[in-house]
Amino acid sequence: MAVVIAGSLALVGCAGQEQSGTPSARVSTWVSGAAGGAAIGTLEADSANIDQALAHHDAPAAIKTVCALLTNDAETAIGNLPTPDGQLTNDLNDAYQKGAAAGDDCYGGASGNASLLKRSAEERAALLPLLTTALDRIASVTGRTPSTSTTQPDGSCSDPFGGCN
Repeated sequence: MAVVIAGSLALVGCAGQEQSGTPSARVSTWVSGAAGGAAIGTLEADSANIDQALAHHDAPAAIKTVCALLTNDAETAIGNLPTPDGQLTNDLNDAYQKGAAAGDDCYGGASGNASLLKRSAEERAALLPLLTTALDRIASVTGRTPSTSTTQPDGSCSDPFGGCN
């Protein structure tokens, strides 16, 4: 029995910051450690960059580049899951999967496959509300909405909720 208790205590000692404390503290720690707000902002920017490349009738290679960025960024974000909150994990997973699919379909359609480009556009249109749902969940749990900025003006601010002055 002493071995079981010691083993349990050892496992508790291994819990990361996002695995202990209040739900708000755990999610805040996850957002900070996983750059959750910046990941959302990156997918928003990637989606807008695809729209811009398509609107400007960029060359297929250039379109494929921005499409691949969306896929890669979405897959990187998936790698930061799960979060300490089940609903947030589901919301982000839905958004990130949609982003990866949109990037893949865009890439496949960049050389002229109109049906894949149309599907990618539909997936990107669905992506933004899914990201908003995830941001709303973060705000619901933490009481704050994280910054989705992908840059830090002077590099000295590490508050994922943009609370730096």
